[in-house]
Amino acid sequence: MTKFLLSAGRDYFLYRDFQSRNVMLLGGNPFFLDYQGGRRGALQYDIASLLFDAKADLPPELRQQLLDHYLDTLAGFIEIDRELFMQHFYAYVYVRSMQALGAYGFRGFYERKPHFLQSVPYALKNLRWLLHNVNLPIALPTLMDAFKSILGSDKLQGLAPGPGNVTVRIRSFSFHRGPLKDETGHGGGFVFDARSLPNPGREERFRTLTGKDEPVADYLNQQESVHQFLDSAAALVDASVSDYQRRGFKSLMASFGCTGGQHRSVYLAEQLAKHLRGRNGVEVLVRHRELENLGE
Repeated sequence: MTKFLLSAGRDYFLYRDFQSRNVMLLGGNPFFLDYQGGRRGALQYDIASLLFDAKADLPPELRQQLLDHYLDTLAGFIEIDRELFMQHFYAYVYVRSMQALGAYGFRGFYERKPHFLQSVPYALKNLRWLLHNVNLPIALPTLMDAFKSILGSDKLQGLAPGPGNVTVRIRSFSFHRGPLKDETGHGGGFVFDARSLPNPGREERFRTLTGKDEPVADYLNQQESVHQFLDSAAALVDASVSDYQRRGFKSLMASFGCTGGQHRSVYLAEQLAKHLRGRNGVEVLVRHRELENLGE
């Protein structure tokens, strides 16, 4: 397979981590992050990475539409032989899938970071589609048997979320006014204390704004400690949501508190809500207690 991959033209810039999370939109224009590992390589790898990004879970029809658009646009810059491009494309999809599954397994099973395992069912879905719909121009019987063995693993299949629906109530509040009451009677769930993070409320330019306003969000988004805090909180909530779905529990609460309940806690609550929205079987409800008192 390596020999076949290397037979593709590879005198192009290779991003190596081209995924939706590394593409940011500002004013409708895309900006690209995390390409410090870039090198020369094949065109097929990056577009394979983007279209078969496991958690993006793109439908096959949309993937083909986007691939056609990519090739049409590319033809405006360089001469491209579509047939030759496609001869190698799915081999690069396979190798990218192997890289992703290896990363999910290592970070999830060995480093014990459960949120990485949430991507495994989507990667297996891609792998199943490839085995049923793609015929490579070379024979790789041992590798294909390995893929079939992966798809037959009860342990990996067990990572898929169950059919249960979970409502996640995300709240922000001020510790000055005391903790929130859980109306569902489940005891309040997670309570994350954000008072250790940089406080925009100490700066005059942010005093009248909230964590929902872009200047405050931009400020907090530039703080590494905020990213670490949010990643840790999201990992805990993700693991509980998956467990709740398997066990049939219906309600989970996650609250963020800060000094005034106006900036940090609001921003974190909004970011967690954005992270969870669109996840199968999850309904997200957000409430900002102190903003309600401000009339927002």
